[in-house]
Amino acid sequence: MAKDEKARAKAQQLKGKVRKETGRAVGNERMTAKGRAEQAEGDARQAKEKAKDVFRG
Repeated sequence: MAKDEKARAKAQQLKGKVRKETGRAVGNERMTAKGRAEQAEGDARQAKEKAKDVFRG
């Protein structure tokens, strides 16, 4: 289960990064901000999963 959650976090980070860079390339601030937020959410998710691993291990 943890691997699945980690994969989701990585996918969300990647999706956010792509959206952020696309927004930056076309000059769309709203898309850039959405991408940053999505990437930050993925970072938080990944940090949560890493913390879980510390307590499990």
